[in-house]
Amino acid sequence: MRTSLIHSPEYLKHDTRRHPENARRLEVISAALQADETLWNALRKLPPRSADDEDITRCHSAELIDHMQTLCARGIPFVDIDTAICPESLEVARLGAGAALEAVDEVMEGEARKAFALVRPPGHHATVGRAMGFCLLNNAAIAARYAQERYGLEGVLIIDWDVHHGNGTQDIFYDDPSVFYFSTHQYPYYPGTGSATERGDSNGEGFTLNIPLSEGTSARSHRQAFADALKHIESGFSADLIIISAGFDASLGDPLGGLMLRDQDFSEMTKEVLDLADRQAGGRVISLLEGGYNLQTLGETVRTHVAALSS
Repeated sequence: MRTSLIHSPEYLKHDTRRHPENARRLEVISAALQADETLWNALRKLPPRSADDEDITRCHSAELIDHMQTLCARGIPFVDIDTAICPESLEVARLGAGAALEAVDEVMEGEARKAFALVRPPGHHATVGRAMGFCLLNNAAIAARYAQERYGLEGVLIIDWDVHHGNGTQDIFYDDPSVFYFSTHQYPYYPGTGSATERGDSNGEGFTLNIPLSEGTSARSHRQAFADALKHIESGFSADLIIISAGFDASLGDPLGGLMLRDQDFSEMTKEVLDLADRQAGGRVISLLEGGYNLQTLGETVRTHVAALSS
C-alpha cells in the first residue's frame, strides 16, 4: 500500500523573510523528493484541506484564532521575537493543520498505511492559547484530537524527535491518558521545558515521557535512548495511531541544534516506529514536518525519512 504525500505550494506564501523557518526549506525538500524518481512516482500525492475552527478549537482557544486573525489583518510582522508572520500566515497555518487531518484520513480510511505531510509552519510549540517558537497551530495535536473524534481511537502515540522540546503538544495532553507524548530533545535548550520529571498530571501522569539529551550526545547514545523508550511505551500503552513530529534539526550540523544524528539514524528510527506500528496500530503512521534548518542537507535527510517510511 502506497505512502501518501500531502503538500501544497500555498505553504510558500507564509512569508517569514530572512527567518530560519522560511520557504526555502520546503523547496529543497521537494527538489530532493522529486530527484528520487522511483520514490516520487511511488508516492500517492494529494493537496491539503483547510482546518476549520472546530478542528482547531479541539486543541486551541478561540482567543488564539482571534489573536492571529487580528495580527495578520493588521500586517504585524511578528507574533513574538521568534515567530515571524505575514498577512497570509493564518490561512497557511490552517492548511498545515489540514494536511495533518488529510494524513489521518488517508491511513484510517485505508488509502495508505503511512502518510507524510510536507508542511509549514511547524506546530509543536503552539500551546492551547499561544503561538510561539515558529509555530502557529499545533498540527500534531490537532491531528490526534481529530483522529479520536472522527474515528473513535482510544490511544494515540505522538513521537517527537525534533531537537527542541514540543512544549505545546505536551501542554495540550498533559492530563490526558489517551494521548501518549514522547520526546527526545536537546536539554537545557529552547523552550526550557522537557525535563525527565515532567511525566504528566492527574489521570495523565505517566503518559508523558521526556528524554532530555545534552548537547553533543553521540548518535549511538541518542539512538539507544530512543529505542529503549519505545520498548517502555509499548509495555504500558496501546496505540491505534502513531504520529511523528518529524523535526530534522537534531541532525549533525543543523544551525539551531547541537545533536549528532545523521540521515541513516533517522532512517533507522523511522523503521523502529514502523515496527511498533505494525505490532500495535495496524501499521498506521503519519509524519508531520517540524524543524530542520540546514538547507544544504535538509532535503536529503527528509528524503531518507520518506524512503524509510515508504519501505
